[in-house]
Amino acid sequence: MVGIEEILNQMQITRPDHLPVVAAFCRRIGLINIIDRVVPNEMDVSVGTIIQGMVLDTLSGRSPLYRLEEFFEHQDTQLLLGQEVDTTSFNDTTVARALDALFNIGAEKVFSEVAFSASCIFPLDKRYVHFDTTSVNVWGDYDRCIPDSDTINITYGYSKDHRPDLKQFLVKMLCVGRNVPILGSCEDGNGSDKSTNNTVLSRMSKHMAKHGLEPGAFVYVADSAMVTKDNLEMVGDNLFLTRLPFSYKEANRVVSEAVAQNVWEEIGALNETPATAKRPAAIYSVTEKTVTLYEKEYRAVVVHSTAHDKRRLKRLERQIKKSVSTLSKLIPKETKLDFFCRPDANAVASRLQQCDTDLHRIIVDVEEKISYAPGRPPKDGERKVSRIRYVLKACIEEKRERIKQIQEESGCFVLLTNVSQEEGMAETGASLLRVYKEQYGIEKNFSFLKDPLIVNDIFLKKPERIEVLGAVLLMSLLVWNLIEHTLRQYIKECEVTLPGWDKKQTTRPTAFMMSIKFMGLQVVRVAGICRLTAPLTDGQKRYLDALNLSEADLLG
Repeated sequence: MVGIEEILNQMQITRPDHLPVVAAFCRRIGLINIIDRVVPNEMDVSVGTIIQGMVLDTLSGRSPLYRLEEFFEHQDTQLLLGQEVDTTSFNDTTVARALDALFNIGAEKVFSEVAFSASCIFPLDKRYVHFDTTSVNVWGDYDRCIPDSDTINITYGYSKDHRPDLKQFLVKMLCVGRNVPILGSCEDGNGSDKSTNNTVLSRMSKHMAKHGLEPGAFVYVADSAMVTKDNLEMVGDNLFLTRLPFSYKEANRVVSEAVAQNVWEEIGALNETPATAKRPAAIYSVTEKTVTLYEKEYRAVVVHSTAHDKRRLKRLERQIKKSVSTLSKLIPKETKLDFFCRPDANAVASRLQQCDTDLHRIIVDVEEKISYAPGRPPKDGERKVSRIRYVLKACIEEKRERIKQIQEESGCFVLLTNVSQEEGMAETGASLLRVYKEQYGIEKNFSFLKDPLIVNDIFLKKPERIEVLGAVLLMSLLVWNLIEHTLRQYIKECEVTLPGWDKKQTTRPTAFMMSIKFMGLQVVRVAGICRLTAPLTDGQKRYLDALNLSEADLLG
C-alpha cells in the first residue's frame, strides 16, 4: 500500500490560472503541429513546442523573454504543452536556435500558415479586411542592422508614439472579423505607410484567394495613407474603403458642399460602450457625394460627427486669433487721424471696411469731432463752432455664419470607396461608416504588441530574432483574440450574458475578463493523473460553455 508520504512526494501542484484555456485554443488551431511541419528541425524539443511556450508566457502576464526558463519552473508542461518538457529546454541557447530556425523559413510565412489554419476552424467574417501599421520603439544602437538587407532595419523614422529620439521598427497587420490577424510581419523602422499599403495590395488577391475569396468578395479597409495614385491603381478589381485626407482639395470641396446643402441622413450613436456625462456619445450623419482622383470617379461618403475634430477646432482657434490680430494692427493706423471733410473720412472708412478676413469684418462709423470758439456762450444762442473734424470709430465683428460653417466642417470627414450602391457588396453610407469604425479593433491590437516588457526588456539585438519575435507576438494576439471572438459569438448566437465586472452581467466579454475569472485556478498531478484542486465556480463553467470547452479540456 502506497503511504501518504510517498503520495505527497509525487504530488505536483501548479497554478496555471487561465493558461489551460490558452493551451486548449493552441491545440484547437494545431499551433505546434503546423510550426513543426513548416519548420523542420532536429532539436530535442521541437520549434513548435518552444514557440507555444513563448505564446503561453506572453499571455500569462508578459514576462520578459529572458525569464522563459524561470516561467516554466512553476508550470505543468504536460498540461500546457502536451508533453513533459524539462525547464532547461527553455534556456537562452535553445530559444535562440528556435528563433533562428523560424527566421530561416520566414517569419511571415509561418504566421500566415498558423493564421490560415485558425481561419478554417473558426467562423470569421472575411468580408471586411482591415489593415494598419504601427511603430514599436526600442532602446539601443542596433549596429547590426543594415539597410536593404534581408532583415528588418531598426532605425529612426516617423514615430507614431512621438519618440523621434528612439530607433524603431514597424509592425503591419491584416485582420478579419474586426481584429483577428491573418497576415502580419515586421518592416523597416523608416518604412512608409503608403509603400507598405502598396506591397500589401500587390499580394492581396493572391492571399485572399487562399481563403476562398475572389476580388469583389471582400472590402480592403485602411487608413488615409492608402490614398495615393500608385495604391489606387494597385487596387485593381478589389474593393476598398479608406479615409480621404484633407490634403486633397476634393475632400474640402465635398465637405463644404455637404455643410452648405445641409441634407443629411441621420445615423445616430454608434458607440458600443455606455456614454457618460464627461464622454457623451457622438451622433453621426452622412451624405453621399462623388470625387474625382487621378481622372477617375469614386464614391465619397461625407460623415458629420457631433464630436468635433479637436485638432481642426484648435486650428480654427488659431485662425481666429490670427484674424483678430491682423485687423487690430490696421485699425489704429486709420483711426488716429482727423479728417477735415466727411467725404475724405467716408473714403477711408470704406477702404478700412474692405480689409476684412475670412472670419472677421471691420465695422466703421464716421463721427463728428466739434471744437467750439473760446469764451462763454450767449444766453440766447448756441456756442460758436470754430471747426469740425471727422474721426473714425472702428470695431472688429465676427462673421458668425462663416465661423459656424467652419465649425460644422471641423466635425466632418470623408470616406472614399469604390463599393457600389447597387450590386454585389452593395453598402449604404451608414453601413460603410460602421465598417470603417471597426478599424479601431486593429488599433487596439497595437497596444498589445507594444508592451514595453515584451519589446524593450528582452535584450534581443539581432534584427532577425526581433523579426521572429514579432511573429510570436502576432500568434499570441491571434490566440487571444480568437478567445474573445468565440465568447462574443456565443453571446450573439445564444442571446445570453456572461459574468462581467462588479458582479454585473455583460454582453461584451473580453479575453482579459476571462483571464480574471480563472485567476487562482490550481491543478494537482499525482502518478500521471491530473485534477483540479477545487471545483469550478459557476462563472468559470459558464465561460467554459461559451468557449466550447470542458473541464477535461482544461486538464489537457
